[in-house]
Amino acid sequence: MLEQLFKLSENKTSVRTEIVAGITTFLTMAYIIFVNPDILSKAGMPFGAVFTATCVAAAIGCLLMAFVANYPIALAPGMGLNAYFAFGVVGGMKFSWQVALGCVFISGIIFFIISVLPIREWIVNAIPKSLKMAIAAGIGLFLALIALKNAGIVVGDPATLVKHGDLKSWPVLMATLGFALIVALEYRKVLGGVIIGILVVTIISIVAGHQKFAGVFDVPPDISPVFLQMDLAGAMSIGLVTVVFAFLFVDLFDNTGTLIALAHRGGFLRPDGTVPRLNRALMSDSAAAMIGAAVGTSTTTSYIESASGINAGGRTGLTALTVAVLFLLALFVAPLAGSIPAYATAPALLYVACLMTRGLVEIEWDDITEAAPAVITAIAMPFTFSIAEGIAFGFIAYTVIKLVAGKVAEIHPAVGILAVLFVIKYVVIG
Repeated sequence: MLEQLFKLSENKTSVRTEIVAGITTFLTMAYIIFVNPDILSKAGMPFGAVFTATCVAAAIGCLLMAFVANYPIALAPGMGLNAYFAFGVVGGMKFSWQVALGCVFISGIIFFIISVLPIREWIVNAIPKSLKMAIAAGIGLFLALIALKNAGIVVGDPATLVKHGDLKSWPVLMATLGFALIVALEYRKVLGGVIIGILVVTIISIVAGHQKFAGVFDVPPDISPVFLQMDLAGAMSIGLVTVVFAFLFVDLFDNTGTLIALAHRGGFLRPDGTVPRLNRALMSDSAAAMIGAAVGTSTTTSYIESASGINAGGRTGLTALTVAVLFLLALFVAPLAGSIPAYATAPALLYVACLMTRGLVEIEWDDITEAAPAVITAIAMPFTFSIAEGIAFGFIAYTVIKLVAGKVAEIHPAVGILAVLFVIKYVVIG
């Protein structure tokens, strides 16, 4: 049955290899079952319900990728988008988390439609590489600010906006230890380095009496407080167009880039550089985003950590199926998730931020008309505490700078149209 479903012989792999690859992938991304509930709880969502929703959404996403696209790619609620959901849309714009879930659901519908139609390639090809890289780096800087804030390293100040916190406090010391441990373990290619770092800090805090231990195993928490709680009517408000676009835009480019990178790593690319079954993979991803919003979590997306499983020999959807089963088993460790303090997950956020900011290297620094809009895009995200504002500022800056510099031919119609729409939005709505 597995041979027929996943074409194991054709892909030169075996059941054992695929299962080992799935376990490997799960261990490298399992930190999300602790980090995602912690982030979304800051938006007022019940921690336990979000924990269950995270595991369920991840499992469903992996199953879709396994059976629809037959790729060894795992999915889960995405880092960056969950932070934008909690701190940008709910915390900054003061919308309810139900409305934010509605925005995620609508963005998933649009993503699904453009994945079926040729619109996706037109949009992806329209955006300059410098802006694409800047968006990824800007999300990294946004995550870094949140991580430093959660650790108590950066605090607010009325005179200087921000300053450093009490650097001798327990959270700061533990977050620093956790970050150093994660980086060192990842450098040494220790499997599950991120989750090991989180658990070590948590254990030390429990032993030292700074954190209560709630246990390890129990029945999964009730998902009903977040299940099907999307406010679609509220999400369709004109003031949320930018929010929906931000979820869509980041998910679209993050997914396309992730899928291409993983296909290259696994040797799936055709000679002409195209990815076989790319539309199926993107449709799986967009469907997972919709289902994730329905069960009660932020955007579900493909994980670059799947590369660890591919390196371990994963070549088919059986790898993703294995990850799905492990996420379902993880439903029973909710007490452990509730025992982990925010300063223990902050190092994981900061580590992901470090990986994302490397996109700055690929910006075309020799052309200031490319570099300047990219810098504006990247720094606007943490400074405005909004991924959507960073994208909008970047598109507007790119279009205006190219116009004034006399490089009108370099402005793709899609970029120009979006820049004009963003300007109208700021003029009309603010």
